[in-house]
Amino acid sequence: MDNPPPAAQFTPMSMPPATAPAAVKHTTPASLVVDFVLVLGFFTLMFFVLRPHVMSDNPRYINLWAALASSCMSGVFWLAVQMFRVVLRSQLAAKKQG
Repeated sequence: MDNPPPAAQFTPMSMPPATAPAAVKHTTPASLVVDFVLVLGFFTLMFFVLRPHVMSDNPRYINLWAALASSCMSGVFWLAVQMFRVVLRSQLAAKKQG
C-alpha cells in the first residue's frame, strides 16, 4: 500500500509488429471450395465408418447418430485444415525471408 502502482509499460508483445501487413485476407473463393469439398468428403467417410458402430437396430437412429458424430468430427477436421494452412503459410513466409 505504500508503493505507488507501476507506470504503464509498452512491451514489444503488446504492440503490433512494424513489418506485419495490415489486415491481409488470405481466403479466396477457391480455398473455400477446396475446404468445403475436403470437409464434405471427410463427413461422408466418417458417416460410413461410424454406421456399423451405432448400437441400434432402427435405421433412422443409426443414420442420425452416425451423422451427428460425423458432423462433430468434421468440425474438428475443418479446424485442423485451417491450422495447417496457417502454419504452412507461416513456414513458407519464414523460408522466403531467410
